[in-house]
Amino acid sequence: MTTIEPLHTSGQRVSHLDEARHPLDSLTATEIERGRAVLERAGLLTEHSRFPSVMPVEPPKAFVREWREGDALRRRIEFVVLEADTGVSTEHVVELDEGEADADRLLSSELIPSGEFPYGQPAYLVEEYDRAMAIAKASEEWQAAMRRRGLSDRIEDAFCSPLAPGYFGYEDEIGRRLIRSLTFLRDHPDDVAWAHPVEGLLVTIDLTEGKVVSVYDEGDVVTAATSGRYDDESVGPARESLKPIEITQPEGPSFSVDGSLVEWEGWRFRVAFNAREGLVLHQLSYLDGDERRPILYRGSVPEMIVPYGDTSRNRYWISYFDAGEYYLGKSANSLALGCDCLGVIHYFDGMSHDDHGNPLRVPQAVCMHEEDYSILHKHTEIGYATDVRRQRRLVISYIATIGNYDYGFYWHLYLDGTIEVEAKATGLVFNGSGEPGASEPHRLEIAPGLFAPVHQHIFCARLDVEIDGPDNYVEKSEVRRIPMGERNPYGNAFTFVRERVETEGGFDEDRTVRRTWHIGSNRRRNAIGKPTEYELLGEGWPTLLADPESSVHARANFATHHTWVTRYHEDERWPAGKYPNQHAGGAGLPTYVADEEPVDGGDIVLWHSFGPTHLPRPEDFPIMPVDAYRFQLKPYGFFDRNPALDVPDWTTRGGDHCCAHGDRLPRYGAVAER
Repeated sequence: MTTIEPLHTSGQRVSHLDEARHPLDSLTATEIERGRAVLERAGLLTEHSRFPSVMPVEPPKAFVREWREGDALRRRIEFVVLEADTGVSTEHVVELDEGEADADRLLSSELIPSGEFPYGQPAYLVEEYDRAMAIAKASEEWQAAMRRRGLSDRIEDAFCSPLAPGYFGYEDEIGRRLIRSLTFLRDHPDDVAWAHPVEGLLVTIDLTEGKVVSVYDEGDVVTAATSGRYDDESVGPARESLKPIEITQPEGPSFSVDGSLVEWEGWRFRVAFNAREGLVLHQLSYLDGDERRPILYRGSVPEMIVPYGDTSRNRYWISYFDAGEYYLGKSANSLALGCDCLGVIHYFDGMSHDDHGNPLRVPQAVCMHEEDYSILHKHTEIGYATDVRRQRRLVISYIATIGNYDYGFYWHLYLDGTIEVEAKATGLVFNGSGEPGASEPHRLEIAPGLFAPVHQHIFCARLDVEIDGPDNYVEKSEVRRIPMGERNPYGNAFTFVRERVETEGGFDEDRTVRRTWHIGSNRRRNAIGKPTEYELLGEGWPTLLADPESSVHARANFATHHTWVTRYHEDERWPAGKYPNQHAGGAGLPTYVADEEPVDGGDIVLWHSFGPTHLPRPEDFPIMPVDAYRFQLKPYGFFDRNPALDVPDWTTRGGDHCCAHGDRLPRYGAVAER
């Protein structure tokens, strides 16, 4: 395998997306250009055509598994084309090898929604954000509302945020491509607007007609004036007490990269990136001795919901689907060394698209590096020196900025076979203005007169598992207390129970009984005769808190359970359905599990929802320190013993060591006087 070595910590090479070499590789710029040209030659585009989505259509699993280097790649692209003047959207699937569009489907977004696929609006265009602000600020009603508040001199610098509207069945909103806008003030053009919300002013806009549908203007709450700036000039001198930390790997990193293929300490996988999901890992496997064993065919975080718990007219409708409505990959950052990533880095570019269907490269969208992660294992045995080895993990990550929030997504691979998925939230909390010192049930004051609503961030990971192959099962595992009596004569006993998941459905965690999920192989046994398994361990944060009769409950039903198990189907990719924007609800996971297919054997998919219920605090202002939320897939009998026993003792290279077997030390680890 060809190895691309990073040059050094300040000049890493980047894997470019210039040529696809594998069926699961990211789309290339040339492929997007070729696909768009097919639509143009076929007369399927007009001067008003815009492209909310350009996504790869991955080939069937059987094709990928049988594919060998030199075979045809079978590359296909789905273009969603929105006619901006009519609001009509159409899916076009282009077969690149044939050079033709082989499937078209008109979306039913102009109809009264029935809750059935494929109703819903496509994701927003970048140009629609600026357009929405221009429409709002040109509205006489909006200007009148600003004047009524005595803000005539603030109109020019005001920021009208573009926000997904949700769905409530309002007669004047059905079938229209809508966006809502809240108003924030800036003290000057470079000011942080989110700290100055104009309370009680809400504009709803029809993007197709280019006009305001309604303006809500009520109340006379004074706009919070606290500065939201956090730049060096505003904060003051930086502390000088912190000393530099430098991470060096003088012999280079332990991973190797060949195009999209990565190998590291037994792990092998492919890195991909698309406009909607962002980072995707394919064909994750582990080399156990001389055998390469599959674990995960495909892993991504394809959706997240941010529902707000505020009942005010300004915010009751807020429930952002940051992947399905805005596209996480399109919002990805170009990552910077020493800021977003630290160490010896390998970057992968990301490929997205602009509003006109042209390729748009995101330089250094994905960062990959190794991290020391405390101890791997340690023991002090009588008669022997302390044996301690360092844990290390490989980190594959990207960061997306959606409006006021920034989200980091991290896949961690550990030396002991553990897989961890982590989401980090930072940025600026979403605020409203209020009466300083007031106590409110749905908002918390984080600065004088500045109130942040209670809300949730619920991410959903899709895990297309293949534990030692595609014939898998899932079992619920939990511990049980045993009443004192014949089975527990001393009162100290407790036990564990397993229950096989037989049909598709959603399931909840319970940390009080250590409820976890075991995904195992129906065909493979370990050294003690048990099925080889991985265990899914979550954090058990609250699921969706909205009432079951609410609109957001119907639209974000995936967030009502921590873990879902479904039978694999090629078209079941999106937790909230393919088009959650303005969808009435019921799409995605509730539809996938409605037929209650058997999942006790065969090719199955796990979906895991995780993330915080956020009660904002003053320390979250003006910029929020990172909060991190995660879950793990941990080997549970997948290996016959600790797979990291051969991790070396690096300290011996320098002469001093802590792991030299045979050197006697006093019991309990005390340091002897020499």
